[in-house]
This record gives sequence, structure tokens and C-alpha cells, in this order.
Amino acid sequence: MAELDLLRSLPKGGKRNVKARATDKSDEIIRISKEYGELYFDGPREYGYGGYRYDGRWQPVARDIVDHFGLRPGSRILDVGCAKGFLVKDLLAACPGLEAFGIDISEYALMNCEPEVIGRLHLGTAEKLPFPDGSFDAVICLNTLHNLPRERCIVALREVERLAPGKGFITVDSYRTEEQRALFVEWVLTAEFHDFTDGWVSLFDEAGYTGDYNWTIIE
Repeated sequence: MAELDLLRSLPKGGKRNVKARATDKSDEIIRISKEYGELYFDGPREYGYGGYRYDGRWQPVARDIVDHFGLRPGSRILDVGCAKGFLVKDLLAACPGLEAFGIDISEYALMNCEPEVIGRLHLGTAEKLPFPDGSFDAVICLNTLHNLPRERCIVALREVERLAPGKGFITVDSYRTEEQRALFVEWVLTAEFHDFTDGWVSLFDEAGYTGDYNWTIIE
């Protein structure tokens, strides 16, 4: 288990307007965001993404994932929390013949997926992945697990480990300083559990997770 940045190729977005999010945020907006429906993905920014559209930004990440895990035609990889399947699409292109799949709890996202991944995305939860033990060569879960309470995070981590022992890659919301934590609390809409990086590592150990990991930190 090691800290590893497989998302280093993602373009850096513009600075988040944390103060505006903190001002706009309400219990009703949070409730609607946690439904992971149309407003969360494609509604106004205060509900979530503010428009979640394919732009190719995951292509270099897909290549890095293929290289890191040594994937080749016939290898199997699962994206837990795949949303509309952008990364699944780019994994298929990065390694022709790769068996790439995704799973997400959002029916809206899956119904608005990329055409290339139709039939490869499943409706379901990270806590109960509908696949046999050891059935994947890699499992990735990007910015998803923190949307579960702590005990359910542990269950989901054990599911990732069950499907691909030692071959996981997780990213979660985190922070290293009190200042970063304060920014995160102002910005967050959907996270049910969050902690300092050391706290997350302890949780990974508690779950018996042996794959790699990294953080999404607001600065």
C-alpha cells in the first residue's frame, strides 16, 4: 500500500469559488446533491458539477493506469463510482481489447453515459460489488468512497480488495492542515466521512486494504 498520484495528468481547473459555495449551500441543496441525479451532474454549479461533459481529460490518466497495472488485452478493470463512464471509455481506447467496466449508484449518470460504454456500466453500490472474488486485474475508485459514512467506507474498501487484492487505486477527499480542512468543509456537498490523510491511512489499514491511494485536497 503506497501513496501514488495516478491523476497527475489531469488538467488543473480554475480556482474553486469556495466562498460562493459556502454562501449558497443549504440543507435542501445538499439533500438534492446526494440524490446524484440530473441537478448534481448537469444542473447549476451549486448542486455539484455544473455540467458533467466528456472533454478527453481522462485520456492521459487512462494511459497511466494501464501502464501502472500492466494491463493488456483481456485484462479486466473496474471503475467504482464511474458516473457517465468517461474514464471507462478512455481505458478502452488506451488499451484495445481491455475489458473495462464501471459501477455507479446514479441511474441518471448511467442513462446518460458515453455510447462506447453502453453495456459495460452497472447500477450498484460500492458496498456490494456484484462480481466474484479476484475477478479483476485492477479496481479503481476515484473521489467516491468519502460519500459513505466511515463504517460503510470500510465495507467498500474490503469489496475493492476482494475483487483485486493489492491491485486497487483509491482517491478520497482529505486535507493536511486545519486551513485545508476549513476550506473543504465550506466546499463539500456530498461527503459523509472525511479526515486528515493520516486518519485515512489508518482506515485503510483497518479495512485490510493493500492497494494504492491518493488525495483530493482543496487549496
